[in-house]
Amino acid sequence: MVNVADSIRTSIINCDIPVWAFIDNQAASAGALISIACDRIYMRRGGSIGAATVVNQSGEVQPDKYQSFMRSMMRSTAEAHGHDTIVHGADTTLRWRRDPRIAEAMVDPSISIEGIIDSGKVLTFTADEAMAHGYCEGKAESVEELLEQAGVARYTMVEQRITALDRILGFLTHPTVSGILIMLIVGGLYFELQSPGVGFPLLAAATAALLYFAPLYIEGLAQHWELVLFAVGVVLLLVEVLLIPGFGVAGVSGIILMVCGLTLSMVDNELFRGFDGELNLSVLIVPLCVVVLALFAGLIAAIYLSQKFFTSKLLPGISMGAELTETEGYVGVDTAIKSQVGRRGVALSVLRPSGKVEIDGDVFDAVAERGYVEQGRPVQVLRDEAGQLYVVEDAASV
Repeated sequence: MVNVADSIRTSIINCDIPVWAFIDNQAASAGALISIACDRIYMRRGGSIGAATVVNQSGEVQPDKYQSFMRSMMRSTAEAHGHDTIVHGADTTLRWRRDPRIAEAMVDPSISIEGIIDSGKVLTFTADEAMAHGYCEGKAESVEELLEQAGVARYTMVEQRITALDRILGFLTHPTVSGILIMLIVGGLYFELQSPGVGFPLLAAATAALLYFAPLYIEGLAQHWELVLFAVGVVLLLVEVLLIPGFGVAGVSGIILMVCGLTLSMVDNELFRGFDGELNLSVLIVPLCVVVLALFAGLIAAIYLSQKFFTSKLLPGISMGAELTETEGYVGVDTAIKSQVGRRGVALSVLRPSGKVEIDGDVFDAVAERGYVEQGRPVQVLRDEAGQLYVVEDAASV
């Protein structure tokens, strides 16, 4: 990424400690920019430096606005190493430690430098060519040989190695694993809503959410606000399912916020902005596809497995297997509810729209058919549906 390479080269240029680069094979593209930013460059025989034209992930050359930015970075990075001012009579010549035109030619094939590169080709130096033109301080076959040439006798060699934690984080942030964790989150929430109070499905969903967000947060991808988006989405979805009849704004908003939280957590926020400050929404395509596909797959799998799970003969205690038939005297709903249609009563609590009503000393759950009904107001039962009374305020009794 161009912005990442810019960040690295800026840190190197501003570092108080001398920074040397050892090119053991190739320093192309961002590698060339980072190498040029260093105070010294050493190369292995057969190594090369250059070819810094900006390309996309498919290797296609990007438009000129990207090339212009890269040219300026290469040029300014070379200029940062300074120059000597040589005066010959009335003539003044600047002798750059690293010629900015050479750095620019590594990006722009239209630049021609006599004796170095013809127009129409992107510049790449071998080790000998880099030494001849000030882009390499010496040749070495290893870091130890490099330090010996530079006269450094006492040093401690510290190599960056992949730790067990790095491997775990890399495994958990892989798109396939992230998709599986999202499926577990969805499945856990679905099972918990189907069997409230069991606890294990909710614990599984919470664990999957922790394994999903924690690595992304540690890696610097997930931010606080993205975690809040997901948490608020879950709360809205639970409120819609458990407290508000039907499925409306809260449920839809919850799903949207959950998808946004899961998707945005997979993307570095810096990638939304190119070097020119423009939003780059294309980086969202892959994470969004992973999240949406995993959500659908998780929901379908949860519905299928719940049917198998609750009817499994291996787990007879999970669900009740006895059938309650009408021939044995069982009915699906309380017949007392149906007998209340048309009767009048009083609202025991505020109906907005759900609450309690009292009819002839008996208390029933009820839903206001239109608007809200204040506590203590007279009501009349219009109908019953699925064991629920629907009432309106009884204006005739006021």
